[in-house]
Parts: sequence; C-alpha cells; structure tokens
Amino acid sequence: MPRAGKTFSSGFTLIELLVVIAIIGILAALLLTAISQAKARALRIQCANNVRQLGQGMLEFVADNGTYPLFNTQPGGIYQEGLIEWPVTIRNEFLGKKGPSDAIWIHQGVWQCPSAIRPPEFITEAEYHNYLSYGYNDFGLDAPTQANSLGLGGHRIYINGTLRMPLSPPVSESEVASPSDMMAIGDGFIGGNGVLREGWTLCRTYGVTDHLGSTKTSYARHQGKANVVFCDGHVESPALQFLFADTSDAALSRWNRDHQPHRERLSP
Repeated sequence: MPRAGKTFSSGFTLIELLVVIAIIGILAALLLTAISQAKARALRIQCANNVRQLGQGMLEFVADNGTYPLFNTQPGGIYQEGLIEWPVTIRNEFLGKKGPSDAIWIHQGVWQCPSAIRPPEFITEAEYHNYLSYGYNDFGLDAPTQANSLGLGGHRIYINGTLRMPLSPPVSESEVASPSDMMAIGDGFIGGNGVLREGWTLCRTYGVTDHLGSTKTSYARHQGKANVVFCDGHVESPALQFLFADTSDAALSRWNRDHQPHRERLSP
C-alpha cells in the first residue's frame, strides 16, 4: 500500500525523454547511413555494368578488325559527329548502326555514369558534349614530352610535344602484352600524384590541377574507387589512390600495353 500523501505519475521524466530522443536520433542516423551506402552501392553496380557493356562493344570491334579503336581520326574521316573517335566506334559496334548526327547519346544509357555530375561551368553545348562520364585508356601512362603513346588509342599521338596527332596508326590486338591486366575503359578520370579531374579520358599523367574541387568530387563519385573494364572484358573497381598515386610496378604497368611500369614518365 502506498503511504498517505504520496502520489505516483505514469509519465516520463525529462531525463527519460531526452534518452529516448537520443536513441531515436542515433537509430535514424544509422538508418540514413545504411540507406546512403546501399544507394551508393547500387549506383556503383549500375556503373560497372555500363563499362562492362562498353568493353563488350570494344571487344567486338577488336574481333572484327584486329585493332583497338583510335583516339581520333583525321578531319574528313568516316566519323563526322564532332566527337573523338573511340565512343563513336564503340557505339556503332555496340548498336550495329551509325546513329543520329547529334551527340546527345553520349550522355544517355550506358554512356552515363549514374554517380557523375557535370560541373556547373560546363554550360555551352560544345562543353556539354566534351564532358564524358567514361574514358578510354588512350594514352596509358602519359607524359606530354613523349611522342609515342603507351595506351590503346594509337601509336604516335603527339606532335610538337602537346598537340594530339589525328593520324595515329591503330594498336593491334597482339600488341597488348597482358589483356587481363591492361585497363581499357572506365570512369573518366585524369590525374596523377593524387590530383584528379573527371569528365575526360582515362589517363594517368602529371601536371593536372585541382579545378573547382575536382579531386574531392572525383573521390566522392564511387567512394574513392573507379569502375574499369580490362582488355579481356572483366571489370574491377580499383581504388583511385592505387590508380593515380601508387608508384609500384603493379599500379603503373596496368596503364601500358607493353605491361611495363615506365616510371620515367612520372615527371618532366
């Protein structure tokens, strides 16, 4: 029996309410984190499927022609769409037709990474067309002072140091020393020494500057990773740190068709 003069309340005390609110807040934060991670994982899987399909189109071209697509062709060549050649080559091979003359398709379907966001400075139509979600390993480990490419986009791709030469002989299938260890197409990142820009080709080089926080946005795209399809058609998601900062033989040789590290190209 309760003693006389005592009353009992069935409500919560202020401390109890604060504890409940804190617990709810923690659970909500955990739930939001889990949802965010699940969404990022789903987008990364979708992106990986995109590059796998682009790689399949490339392999079909190689099977038919015995060479990899060129980075570019001479003016007046077979592709007249205002784009560098490799996307048009793969699109034609992948779809089995030459599509419309406009370049809107380069930002749709398998060509558009669902996690890639165009920077706000790309506002003109020409700039929009030049911003690519995915890049081709045109140049390999790139050094602007070198005349010859180590990538897949052609042999001699420089003239006078920096001007890309459109008349490059194509790279033959037999020139790729280790297809399972040679990157072909992936998220369009260019950079070196940990500094990155996105929306271009797939290339490791020096002299890239951080543009409007491009390194941060690049690392945020797939939580510090990139989706890449190799010359044998398999897909991996290596860390950006491994691709653009690691100087081990394993990291450097994956850029080059002769499967050599070419460390001499890491600096001027």
